[in-house]
Amino acid sequence: MPVSASGTVYDLTVPSARAPVVLIHGLGLRRQMWESFIPILAKQRQVLCYDLPGHGESSSISTQPSLKTLADQLKALLDELQIDRCTIVGFSLGGMINRRFAMDFPDLVESLVIMSSPHQRTPDEQKLVEQRATESNQGSGVTLDATLQRWFTPEFLDRNTATVKQVANWVVSNRPEFYGQLRMVLATGVKELVNQNPPITAPSLIVTCENDTGSTPAMSFAIAREIKNSRVVIIPRLQHLGLIEEPQAFTPLITEFIENLT
Repeated sequence: MPVSASGTVYDLTVPSARAPVVLIHGLGLRRQMWESFIPILAKQRQVLCYDLPGHGESSSISTQPSLKTLADQLKALLDELQIDRCTIVGFSLGGMINRRFAMDFPDLVESLVIMSSPHQRTPDEQKLVEQRATESNQGSGVTLDATLQRWFTPEFLDRNTATVKQVANWVVSNRPEFYGQLRMVLATGVKELVNQNPPITAPSLIVTCENDTGSTPAMSFAIAREIKNSRVVIIPRLQHLGLIEEPQAFTPLITEFIENLT
């Protein structure tokens, strides 16, 4: 289990001739959520995935977390691994981090895949996500049942109890105070990604699910309007964690996108 100098735990596949692919998980999750993706992506590229601070096996950070500190975590890891250019696939909060990274370090970004990631919300939506973030300071278990119902379809919750239990265990294993802080980053960080300054210029694939209530199709199209070289794909029927529920609906999109980069 490799660990960076700053305490980031990561996995790295064998090198390839082309720029690596970096995978960033979402809030409350961990790098193992990409297990179905890594063998497929590794046929094309070297793949790097890592745990966010205070998640999985990575250390927490002493400073107040923000999109900038999370982008800086990735920059430090890339520097340590001597990776000077990459495609970054980010899910949910990870799709906010990769956008922030592309704004701060554009020369390091070959392309972005922004998956099920939020953008500008209505005032009522913004109030709700900030309320949920505040509740999370009491521990991730407080809102866990409602969270799982937003993440998975009812059919999957009924028929795949082992997977749902594993995801639930990932969430509740996070340090409560840090989880709450990062959930507030998820809630408020979108504000710095709207009307990007500087604008993102990297080729971008933007994907979400039809019934993702927190990262809606409308949000994905709004992200695309702000990234000139981008396209949107909406996966039918699924909810926020559709990439765990049906990874085969997502992997061909990503591999085709990466393969066609020039």
